[in-house]
Parts: sequence; structure tokens; C-alpha cells
Amino acid sequence: MAEPVIVIDYDPNWAATFSKLRDHIAESLGDLPVAIDHVGSTSIPGAAAKPVIDIDVVLRAKADVSNAIRALEKAGYGHLGDLGITGRDAFESPGDLPAHHLYVVALGSREHGRHIRFRDYLRSHSDEVRRYSELKKSLAIRFRDDRKAYTEAKTAFIEEILRRAGEAKEGR
Repeated sequence: MAEPVIVIDYDPNWAATFSKLRDHIAESLGDLPVAIDHVGSTSIPGAAAKPVIDIDVVLRAKADVSNAIRALEKAGYGHLGDLGITGRDAFESPGDLPAHHLYVVALGSREHGRHIRFRDYLRSHSDEVRRYSELKKSLAIRFRDDRKAYTEAKTAFIEEILRRAGEAKEGR
């Protein structure tokens, strides 16, 4: 049976947990990444979230992905493939580390750009953080045992924020 969807209030320790995970990942990957970014709701101060750190490892080129997969598998990560999102490789984290989702992308990937735009927009719009937190909490109750439905129900909000973030970036 799948784990229930649980959303909790922001935990300021998430930033420190990310830092420890980033250091571990960086040690495992050496000079392959150009960036290791904290993304997702745990990276947004004040945002309610599932207590799982989302991390994007950004590589210089797609050609580096196979080397990153080998290095991460050696460090105990399980390669899960793209999970239906082209250009992004997902990994199951080792059980001895704090809960996190790890994704590997090439520099300039669409998915990484979306993660960063969403995160950065919410970091500078606390009213939207409150709105998103309320939405996530209500959806976690409604779809407690259906992670897919929970995720799909957030899509309209996420797309709205990404549209606004794009407009803000373009100076509109």
C-alpha cells in the first residue's frame, strides 16, 4: 500500500537537511554537477510541504548523465528512469539518508527551469505561499491515499504561478 499524503507546516530545518544532502551528493558526483539545487516546497520559506526534500542535480550536458547514474548507484541511489518526464532522471534515495527526491537534469532543461521559476516566484510572493500551503493541506486531506490525484489537483495552481513567473521575468 502506498504511503499516505501528509503535508506539514514549514520546517526551518529543511534548509540544513538540504545542505547535508547536497554535500553528500557533491562528494558522490565529484565535478559532474554545475549546480545542486534545493527545489520544491521545502525550499520555500513558510510553505507547507510533504517532509521530503526535492533536489535537482544539474549537469553540463546530457552526455554526463550516464556517468552521474553510475556514480549515484555506487553511492546507494536507485535509478528510476525518467518517470514519464523526458530529460529528467529520477532516483530513489538510500534508506540511511533523510527522505528526499533526487533528479538529474542537463543544464538548460525545461523541467529544471520550471522548478527554479516556481521556487523563486514563491520565495518573493508570501501571499501566494499562503495560498499554495492552504491548497496543499486541503488536498492532502481530500486525497490522503491517492498521491497521483493529489499531484494532479495541484497542477492548475502550479501552471498559474509558472505563467506569472514567466511574465515577471519578461518584465510585463
